[in-house]
Amino acid sequence: MKFRVNRDVLADAVAWAARVLPNRPALPVLSGLLLEADGDDLVLSAFDYDVSARASVEADVSEPGRALIPGRILAEITRSLPAMPVEIATSGSEAVLTCGSAEFGLLTMPVEDFPTLPTAPPRVGAIGGGVFASAVSQVAPASSRDETLPMLTGVRIDIGGETVTMAATDRYRIAAREFAWRPERPGLTAAAMVPARVLVEVARSLRGGEVSVGLGDGVAGFESVGRTTTVRLLDEQFIDYRSRLADDWPIRADLRVTPFIEAIKRVALVAESNTAIRLSFSRGQVLIQAGGGDLGRGTEVLDAELSGGDIRIAFQSQFLLDGLAGVETELVRLNMHSPSRPALITEVPGDADPDFRYLVMSLRLG
Repeated sequence: MKFRVNRDVLADAVAWAARVLPNRPALPVLSGLLLEADGDDLVLSAFDYDVSARASVEADVSEPGRALIPGRILAEITRSLPAMPVEIATSGSEAVLTCGSAEFGLLTMPVEDFPTLPTAPPRVGAIGGGVFASAVSQVAPASSRDETLPMLTGVRIDIGGETVTMAATDRYRIAAREFAWRPERPGLTAAAMVPARVLVEVARSLRGGEVSVGLGDGVAGFESVGRTTTVRLLDEQFIDYRSRLADDWPIRADLRVTPFIEAIKRVALVAESNTAIRLSFSRGQVLIQAGGGDLGRGTEVLDAELSGGDIRIAFQSQFLLDGLAGVETELVRLNMHSPSRPALITEVPGDADPDFRYLVMSLRLG
């Protein structure tokens, strides 16, 4: 194998594929990146039996071939190379990388020991990359990091014709985002549980265009601009999130989201970890309070438009901030029942059902 490729193109593709490499691979070969050069293309692949990543870039291939190279060291090297073309050629059990006056000899691993990558599942639809990335950023923070409960570490994707809903929960909050997309066939219905960390990585690496989504045989696939990720799906079991988000709310408070976020962050500076942010809503304003323990206390008052009765309610600060960060309008609405029941964060304006909904548990007021 021998090819020549642009340094920035190679470094970007290597970094993207190497992101799925396991920290503690079950087999040594799973720490490698598979390089396949043929025609005018170089394909870089990584696989850990659960997640696969493929990136295809243009290259000047003089000798077609395949090589399995330690992925993390290749990523470190390509990132530090000078801005000159890179040549990689295999010689025996070594891959020689040359860039300007720099040369590295990397020991290769047996290509035949690398597992066969899964094929991309059948395409079921496509969505604009911006909408996809926005939906993932709104929903994924509500997923759990507790690997002992795999169901809670995923994002539920419900497909119903031209509408898709993403939802996630960690038992203390529920985030859901609905958006339109272009299905492969009319009336398509499907559901899948995708690991949240994979969706976040896919969304983070998008460079524009649209995202093609595939589903089948317990695998989901996401393809955009020559880069494909496949992931093994989680068990489809999930809570009935729609019923929990549908309710009549007797108390509503509208306020500007950016000042609200900034005030919470300031006041929370004197709050101990996992303590409450207390919100006291009255006509025309909200009083934000935190602390009162060993560190001190903080208060701030903001304008708020309130309908319904006055209310005092408390939340875990980071949970509240995660919900507010998902709001893409200038105004945010807090829908409330009572101090002891969850509150629903939605965007304003809009008379129709909001696209983004975030239900967060309240904390007992001391």
